[in-house]
Amino acid sequence: MMLMFSQEVCARDRAVNIYAFSRAMPQRELLAQDGTHHKLSEFAGNFTILIFWSRNCMPCVRQLKTLQEFTSKTQGQGIRLALVSTSKEWKDSKEEKAFLSKYGAPNVESYIDEKGALTSDLGIYSSPNAVLINQKGEEIGRISGAADWGDEDVIEYINKIKTEQEEKENKKEKDTK
Repeated sequence: MMLMFSQEVCARDRAVNIYAFSRAMPQRELLAQDGTHHKLSEFAGNFTILIFWSRNCMPCVRQLKTLQEFTSKTQGQGIRLALVSTSKEWKDSKEEKAFLSKYGAPNVESYIDEKGALTSDLGIYSSPNAVLINQKGEEIGRISGAADWGDEDVIEYINKIKTEQEEKENKKEKDTK
Protein backbone atom coordinates (compact mmCIF):
# COMPACT_ATOMS: atom_id res chain seq x y z
CA MET A 1 0.00 0.00 0.00
CA MET A 2 1.47 3.34 -1.03
CA LEU A 3 0.60 6.35 1.07
CA MET A 4 -0.52 8.99 -1.40
CA PHE A 5 -0.35 11.91 0.99
CA SER A 6 1.69 12.72 4.02
CA GLN A 7 0.21 11.07 7.04
CA GLU A 8 1.49 9.90 10.35
CA VAL A 9 1.01 6.26 11.20
CA CYS A 10 1.86 4.71 14.55
CA ALA A 11 3.67 1.44 14.17
CA ARG A 12 4.37 -0.01 17.59
CA ASP A 13 6.40 2.59 19.50
CA ARG A 14 7.43 4.84 16.62
CA ALA A 15 5.74 7.42 14.42
CA VAL A 16 6.18 6.83 10.69
CA ASN A 17 5.65 9.66 8.23
CA ILE A 18 5.97 8.89 4.50
CA TYR A 19 5.68 11.97 2.31
CA ALA A 20 3.47 12.31 -0.75
CA PHE A 21 6.40 13.84 -2.63
CA SER A 22 10.10 13.42 -2.12
CA ARG A 23 12.21 16.32 -0.88
CA ALA A 24 15.70 17.37 -1.89
CA MET A 25 18.29 16.65 0.79
CA PRO A 26 20.67 19.40 1.91
CA GLN A 27 24.12 18.76 0.48
CA ARG A 28 26.17 18.82 3.63
CA GLU A 29 29.28 16.85 4.40
CA LEU A 30 29.59 14.27 7.12
CA LEU A 31 32.79 13.09 8.78
CA ALA A 32 33.36 9.32 8.63
CA GLN A 33 35.17 7.37 11.34
CA ASP A 34 38.25 7.14 9.11
CA GLY A 35 38.49 10.96 9.04
CA THR A 36 37.25 11.41 5.47
CA HIS A 37 34.41 13.75 4.51
CA HIS A 38 31.43 12.48 2.52
CA LYS A 39 28.60 14.34 0.81
CA LEU A 40 25.10 12.94 1.06
CA SER A 41 25.03 12.65 -2.74
CA GLU A 42 27.49 9.76 -2.35
CA PHE A 43 24.70 7.76 -0.69
CA ALA A 44 22.58 7.80 -3.89
CA GLY A 45 21.93 4.39 -5.41
CA ASN A 46 20.94 2.84 -2.09
CA PHE A 47 17.80 3.17 -0.05
CA THR A 48 19.35 4.95 2.92
CA ILE A 49 18.28 5.33 6.52
CA LEU A 50 20.11 8.03 8.46
CA ILE A 51 19.55 7.61 12.19
CA PHE A 52 20.15 10.85 14.07
CA TRP A 53 21.06 9.95 17.63
CA SER A 54 22.80 11.06 20.80
CA ARG A 55 24.93 9.17 23.27
CA ASN A 56 22.93 10.88 26.05
CA CYS A 57 19.62 9.55 24.73
CA MET A 58 18.79 6.26 26.48
CA PRO A 59 16.35 5.05 23.78
CA CYS A 60 19.12 5.72 21.22
CA VAL A 61 21.67 3.70 23.15
CA ARG A 62 19.20 0.85 23.81
CA GLN A 63 18.49 0.46 20.10
CA LEU A 64 22.17 0.22 19.06
CA LYS A 65 22.24 -3.59 19.25
CA THR A 66 19.10 -3.79 17.11
CA LEU A 67 20.69 -1.46 14.54
CA GLN A 68 23.58 -3.93 14.35
CA GLU A 69 21.04 -6.74 13.78
CA PHE A 70 19.28 -4.71 11.09
CA THR A 71 22.58 -4.05 9.32
CA SER A 72 23.48 -7.75 9.37
CA LYS A 73 20.04 -8.95 8.29
CA THR A 74 19.68 -6.47 5.39
CA GLN A 75 23.20 -6.82 4.02
CA GLY A 76 23.13 -7.11 0.23
CA GLN A 77 19.53 -5.85 -0.05
CA GLY A 78 20.38 -2.33 -1.25
CA ILE A 79 19.66 -0.76 2.13
CA ARG A 80 22.26 1.45 3.75
CA LEU A 81 21.87 2.39 7.41
CA ALA A 82 24.11 4.99 9.01
CA LEU A 83 24.19 6.73 12.35
CA VAL A 84 24.65 10.51 12.52
CA SER A 85 25.58 12.40 15.67
CA THR A 86 26.89 15.90 16.20
CA SER A 87 30.52 16.71 16.94
CA LYS A 88 29.66 18.01 20.41
CA GLU A 89 29.02 14.37 21.38
CA TRP A 90 32.61 13.17 20.89
CA LYS A 91 36.26 14.11 21.40
CA ASP A 92 36.99 12.33 18.14
CA SER A 93 35.82 9.47 15.94
CA LYS A 94 37.82 6.93 18.00
CA GLU A 95 35.72 7.75 21.05
CA GLU A 96 32.55 7.25 19.01
CA LYS A 97 33.79 3.92 17.63
CA ALA A 98 34.62 2.68 21.14
CA PHE A 99 31.16 3.71 22.37
CA LEU A 100 29.43 1.91 19.50
CA SER A 101 31.48 -1.24 20.14
CA LYS A 102 30.70 -1.14 23.86
CA TYR A 103 26.95 -0.93 23.21
CA GLY A 104 26.70 -3.61 20.54
CA ALA A 105 26.98 -1.74 17.23
CA PRO A 106 30.61 -2.14 16.18
CA ASN A 107 29.82 -2.57 12.48
CA VAL A 108 27.13 0.07 12.05
CA GLU A 109 28.29 2.79 9.70
CA SER A 110 28.51 6.11 11.54
CA TYR A 111 29.20 9.74 10.75
CA ILE A 112 29.65 12.97 12.63
CA ASP A 113 27.75 16.10 11.63
CA GLU A 114 30.67 18.35 12.53
CA LYS A 115 28.87 21.65 13.01
CA GLY A 116 25.36 20.26 13.35
CA ALA A 117 24.47 21.89 10.01
CA LEU A 118 22.74 18.85 8.50
CA THR A 119 20.83 18.18 11.71
CA SER A 120 19.71 21.80 11.76
CA ASP A 121 18.87 21.91 8.03
CA LEU A 122 16.60 18.89 8.48
CA GLY A 123 14.95 20.38 11.55
CA ILE A 124 15.90 17.49 13.79
CA TYR A 125 15.69 18.54 17.42
CA SER A 126 15.08 15.21 19.12
CA SER A 127 16.51 11.74 18.89
CA PRO A 128 16.33 9.08 17.76
CA ASN A 129 15.02 10.28 14.45
CA ALA A 130 15.42 8.32 11.21
CA VAL A 131 15.42 10.04 7.83
CA LEU A 132 14.46 7.76 4.92
CA ILE A 133 16.19 8.56 1.64
CA ASN A 134 15.30 6.99 -1.72
CA GLN A 135 17.82 5.70 -4.25
CA LYS A 136 17.91 9.11 -5.94
CA GLY A 137 19.09 10.74 -2.73
CA GLU A 138 15.78 12.42 -1.86
CA GLU A 139 14.09 12.39 1.54
CA ILE A 140 10.87 10.37 1.40
CA GLY A 141 9.92 10.18 5.07
CA ARG A 142 10.89 9.90 8.70
CA ILE A 143 10.55 7.56 11.61
CA SER A 144 10.49 9.27 15.00
CA GLY A 145 11.38 7.45 18.16
CA ALA A 146 13.15 4.24 19.03
CA ALA A 147 12.45 0.99 17.24
CA ASP A 148 13.51 -2.63 17.46
CA TRP A 149 15.36 -2.48 14.15
CA GLY A 150 16.29 -6.17 14.29
CA ASP A 151 12.64 -7.24 14.45
CA GLU A 152 11.52 -9.09 11.31
CA ASP A 153 8.35 -6.96 11.06
CA VAL A 154 10.42 -3.76 11.04
CA ILE A 155 12.77 -5.14 8.39
CA GLU A 156 9.79 -6.25 6.30
CA TYR A 157 8.22 -2.80 6.65
CA ILE A 158 11.44 -1.03 5.56
CA ASN A 159 11.76 -3.39 2.59
CA LYS A 160 8.15 -2.62 1.66
CA ILE A 161 8.83 1.13 1.71
CA LYS A 162 11.98 0.58 -0.37
CA THR A 163 10.10 -1.54 -2.93
CA GLU A 164 7.27 0.98 -3.19
CA GLN A 165 9.78 3.76 -3.81
CA GLU A 166 11.50 1.72 -6.53
CA GLU A 167 8.14 1.01 -8.19
CA LYS A 168 7.19 4.69 -7.98
CA GLU A 169 10.47 5.71 -9.65
CA ASN A 170 10.12 3.04 -12.36
CA LYS A 171 6.60 4.23 -13.12
CA LYS A 172 7.81 7.84 -13.31
CA GLU A 173 10.55 6.82 -15.76
CA LYS A 174 8.09 4.93 -17.96
CA ASP A 175 5.65 7.84 -17.93
CA THR A 176 8.34 10.28 -19.09
CA LYS A 177 9.39 8.12 -22.07
